[in-house]
Amino acid sequence: MRVFRSLALLPLALLCLLSSTATLAEGFYQVEVIVFRQSAEAISAGQLPPDDWADSARLVDASNSRSTALNNEASKLNPANGYEVLLHQAWSQSAGGASSRVAISAGNEQFGHFPVEGTIGLTAGRVIELDSDIWVNQLDASGVLTDSQRIKQNSRLKSGELTFIDNGSLGLLVRVSPL
Repeated sequence: MRVFRSLALLPLALLCLLSSTATLAEGFYQVEVIVFRQSAEAISAGQLPPDDWADSARLVDASNSRSTALNNEASKLNPANGYEVLLHQAWSQSAGGASSRVAISAGNEQFGHFPVEGTIGLTAGRVIELDSDIWVNQLDASGVLTDSQRIKQNSRLKSGELTFIDNGSLGLLVRVSPL
């Protein structure tokens, strides 16, 4: 009889173990991103970013901004080496079973757009899933969008590992580490 009771409790024990594993994956992460351009000719996205490019994503601001740690890597992406850093930011972001998204930007806002703008989504489970959608915009003298380049890619990341995402003339270096 005891054997049957133990066997009946086995699925419940496995369910508890699986849910605690998922809970361990949820938490806060430090995310650091470097968006850069290769000095080769820009490849147009063929479309402009939508006016609601941030789409209700949480803005990176003083409340979640953090110090950058990839400064050495960013310094190597210089014009002498054929690169230009367009954005270098670090922030804290929660992640769990559901995706959490933040909006990042660089440069002066003009008519709701920035020279560099986009969203970074994270989902943490057994692996960290990154959903990047970054626009590098060209604005004319009056601040009107004339053309854009875009990096839109989903990637699986290893925690704490620097990952390179290539998209034609644009590149992205990203590191996601638990806090």
